[in-house]
Amino acid sequence: MKKVLVSIAAAALLCGAPAMAKTSAEVSAGAVKSAKSAAKERQVEVVKEAVDAVLLTQKVLVALEKNDVKGAKASLEKAIGKLEVVLAHPNAPALLPIDSSIVASEFTGDLKTIKSALKATRELLEDGKVQEARRLLDTLQSEIDIVTVSLPLISYPQALKLAAKYLNAGKTKEAKEVLEMALSTLVQSEVVIPLPLLKAEALIGAASKIAKTEKSQALRHLDEARRQLKIAEALGYTSESDTTYKVLDEAIASVEKEIRGKNRAEKLFEELMAKLKEFKEKAVRSIETKKSEQ
Repeated sequence: MKKVLVSIAAAALLCGAPAMAKTSAEVSAGAVKSAKSAAKERQVEVVKEAVDAVLLTQKVLVALEKNDVKGAKASLEKAIGKLEVVLAHPNAPALLPIDSSIVASEFTGDLKTIKSALKATRELLEDGKVQEARRLLDTLQSEIDIVTVSLPLISYPQALKLAAKYLNAGKTKEAKEVLEMALSTLVQSEVVIPLPLLKAEALIGAASKIAKTEKSQALRHLDEARRQLKIAEALGYTSESDTTYKVLDEAIASVEKEIRGKNRAEKLFEELMAKLKEFKEKAVRSIETKKSEQ
């Protein structure tokens, strides 16, 4: 009976105890998970008519390869009709999304690994081993990419109509060339979100919440935030902000010093978070290329 009572008492104490603060690794993992969810919300909806038009264009080319001119004309007519529906809309956008995806690449190494990889890349390039260098550089990414492929409404419908004109004139070769060119004008845009900056932001936010109650863990969060910022810098994630990585590092050092002292860091945390937020927002890049240039 005594053992049972002791167990119940222990359970009561455990239930009433405050939850342990998350480790820095848990905070970082949570930041990545949240970023992936946010990226999904930023994905654009594809335009069905545009998707159908591209698929029909490809179907036309297949038909022409088989010398099925009649089938090619039928598919081409449908493709033109699909885009005519969109063109009839007064607020039709210049680019019609036909595909949207999210690609996440998380770098889990350290600064030493980055420096070694960059040195090896330079050596490979000096030896003319470009493709090996490219593959090695591809490992030096820690980001979420929101990738959208779009059809240019200003030129694609005209290309289809020109191809139809050639087909009606019996010029199948010219029609194929125009359609292939039209497909090459599809535009790919990427929004690149650096993960180390998101991790640093989450770590500093977590540290600000426990600085008074769990000083040691707060300092560990700040140390890991500093490490993530150094990784971001080493991986080449730049920002258009006037704030620099050096400024952020100095701001973290000021917060750490205050926590170790009088521990009245609320204002310093606010200033640091504001600087990092602005730095992060201006580090998110948008890249636009034609599919044929990739």
